[in-house]
Amino acid sequence: MKLSIIIVNYNVTQLLRNCLLSIQKYVREVVYEVIVIDNASTDSSWRELISEFPEIHFIPSEINGGFSKANNQAIQVAKGEYVLLLNPDTEFEGFYMKDLLDFSDKQPDFGCLGIRMHDAEGHFLPESKRSVPDMFNSFEKLFTNFKKNNSKSYYRNDLEEDAVAEVEVMTGAFLLLKKGVYEKVGGLDEAYFMYGEDIDLCYTLIRNGYKNYYYGQASLLHHKGESTVKNDVYLNRFYGAMQIFINKYYKESKPMQYSFLKAGLNLRYQIEKVKLK
Repeated sequence: MKLSIIIVNYNVTQLLRNCLLSIQKYVREVVYEVIVIDNASTDSSWRELISEFPEIHFIPSEINGGFSKANNQAIQVAKGEYVLLLNPDTEFEGFYMKDLLDFSDKQPDFGCLGIRMHDAEGHFLPESKRSVPDMFNSFEKLFTNFKKNNSKSYYRNDLEEDAVAEVEVMTGAFLLLKKGVYEKVGGLDEAYFMYGEDIDLCYTLIRNGYKNYYYGQASLLHHKGESTVKNDVYLNRFYGAMQIFINKYYKESKPMQYSFLKAGLNLRYQIEKVKLK
């Protein structure tokens, strides 16, 4: 088994169906399996997909323990040499999976790989290629119009969208890595319920001597935010995840950066809360 595709579902049955159909259409010349773990959806319609896709391994979770926990649970039963963490609100757009695996096989110290993503309107999603958060690029991310900046910043705007290059951070919406490496570094940190866990995993890979890659010659449709309600729960989880990250990596080792980042996160959080009112 070369590849295990892991999908965590929560209340997005139709998007999940489209995602599975795109896998069936485009993933060729690769021995693979698909594992869908449902994170205790309140909408039970996902169960209708079990008979529609009998070749797929569906796992019902009794609780919603978060994105990290669900992926870690599913990967325990995965049989592939590689695992692909894939969002249910994404769709493959080409016969590129074998090319991605061949590319990954050739890289020494391969950590993970992400690809070029765009939304339903065709707009490029800058989180496809990112830098590890630090004091300077986090300020840019939180308080400036990063899209007008062509520097090597939080969003790697110095790289063309279709580039193939070593990049620090990719998104968990499409993240390819070897199962053995995933397990060696401890998988996704379950302290993150949702958001931030992909940044943490990519940074953990780098800290363990691996190299991460952006492969912009393959594209993915990402219906970004379709399953996300922008409310107080969202804000607490999103900014809470960033707080977990800086506590973990900066609080003891880089106290100046920690203080700056903490203040910036708190300010941005308060600004976003005002917008909700």
